[in-house]
Amino acid sequence: MDTRLLVATIASFLTVILVTPFIIRIARLLNATDKPNHRKVHDKVMPRWGGIGIFAGVLVGYFLSGLYHIQLTGIIIGAVLILIIGVLDDKYTLSAKAKLLGQFCAAVIVASTGLNVDLITIPLIGQFQLGSLDFIATIVWIITITNIINLIDGLDGLAAGVSVIITSTIAFIAGTHGHMLIVAMSVILIGSTLGFLVYNFHPAKIFMGDAGSLFLGYSISIISLLGLYKSVTLFSFVVPIIILGVPVFDTLYAIVRRIANRKPIAAPDKGHLHHRLLKMGFSHQATVLMIYALSIIFSAAAVLFQATSLWGSITIVIALILMVEIIAEFIGLVSHRYKPILNLYEKIITTITYGLEKNKH
Repeated sequence: MDTRLLVATIASFLTVILVTPFIIRIARLLNATDKPNHRKVHDKVMPRWGGIGIFAGVLVGYFLSGLYHIQLTGIIIGAVLILIIGVLDDKYTLSAKAKLLGQFCAAVIVASTGLNVDLITIPLIGQFQLGSLDFIATIVWIITITNIINLIDGLDGLAAGVSVIITSTIAFIAGTHGHMLIVAMSVILIGSTLGFLVYNFHPAKIFMGDAGSLFLGYSISIISLLGLYKSVTLFSFVVPIIILGVPVFDTLYAIVRRIANRKPIAAPDKGHLHHRLLKMGFSHQATVLMIYALSIIFSAAAVLFQATSLWGSITIVIALILMVEIIAEFIGLVSHRYKPILNLYEKIITTITYGLEKNKH
């Protein structure tokens, strides 16, 4: 990392440290707060709008790093639009359709700049040219990643910490391949998010709100999109999905859980990964740290996936799928009755034990 980028990252961190106390006061004054209810973990009114602080840090880093010299107009307009949607939702609680429309507009703006996913590489299967579908694929990618980060924002420091781990992994991979634009955007976002974590880690003084979670999700979607861009081809389509393993894992099982329980897919519940760990008796901090550890495992797997052979990559994917399935069954992420692998394991052990006992006699 060159000196200018290091200074920009530190400045981003310090900017968030300095502006967040003022944002806390303004959010309380204007009643942009998160109130406790049956679905929430916290038990007192908390100020939102922490995302404004993260955005301010990124903005300072953007100018100090020299990124403003690069043509990023569409990305910036999209970011501002996403932030505005989040700020309004934190204050007035927008409808899901209104938020989705805003995200769609931001994604269309980015896709219109030509930053599109036009080639997908999948191990064992090969490469696919999306052709005329590249525009749609880009929009779907941005909206999907934006929302899965938003969905894990359920505990103090959870979304921010996981976002730092995800972005750090992308920065590491980009750095090893010399893609400094991705590195620069990543470390500035990391610096800003770490500054916010000072106030957001348990016990939190402020929540990032949708202003923060949507902005982080959007930023990660753009950074990962840059790695998939045809002139960069930093990684195959599978790698960002592995890096985003925790939110992807939690979102997929939330969909399965709601279908299994015959509830609308968009219906909120208290069955997410962090809810289940809390229900098992783990403390707030322990739950967050365990999910951080799981995110680090996914990140390490993504780095190994990049460096290993084809069969090594397949082994990594199978191991990750098996790991998340066992975790889901063990903590009851779908339901307490859903335990196909654990039940199979128990039957195998019982059969082996019975066979050994029979041979003794």
